[in-house]
Amino acid sequence: MLRLYSFWRSSASYRVRIALNLKQLPYEYVPVHLTRDGGEQNKPEYRALNPQGRVPLLVDGEFRLGQSMAILDYLESRFPSPALLPGDPVQRARILAFCHAIAADIQPLQNTGPLTHLVQVLGVTEAQRDDWARHWIQRGLEALEAEAARQPASACVFGDEPTLADCVLVPQVYNAERYHCDPRGYPRLAAIAEALRQRPKFLAAHPDRQPDAPSDGRRGGG
Repeated sequence: MLRLYSFWRSSASYRVRIALNLKQLPYEYVPVHLTRDGGEQNKPEYRALNPQGRVPLLVDGEFRLGQSMAILDYLESRFPSPALLPGDPVQRARILAFCHAIAADIQPLQNTGPLTHLVQVLGVTEAQRDDWARHWIQRGLEALEAEAARQPASACVFGDEPTLADCVLVPQVYNAERYHCDPRGYPRLAAIAEALRQRPKFLAAHPDRQPDAPSDGRRGGG
């Protein structure tokens, strides 16, 4: 069975959970708390598995793989049905460009590590930290909204069936809501994400549905 090292609120882990569910792949969930006791990702035993000290980490037999976009590509190659990328090279490229705009440009600027550095090393206030995250999320999603507006209306970002673009979008909109971004700047993407996360396979991947999600209402880290 596949094993996924994950943190409940990690958007990179969230996107992999969605893909695993869409492909109907059973997996073992192994929680890695990113803030407790200095972060379990920094413990020697986890660094022995993943020297990058990040989540998610996918284990398939003897093979270990970090970085969510690489994991998504691996799952698509290893388990091609149902496909989350089309065969058409132009549409495939558009989907991957959309994914990387989030995974490489938007999401890294709101990671736990950079945000903690802003407060603890550079001395910004928590309000300024949140403004920083909100600025980059809003700016990035508004740009993607403008690109999505060029596509015909559809249930998902690219057509009526989920692709990797939807696996990546839904967690990013979740983060946008955490930072109180204005969805009026990306109405089409916000509506798609809201509709998708009501579907059972997306709903099962939601952070609040994970075994390590706090049960007392606290929402620290991630």
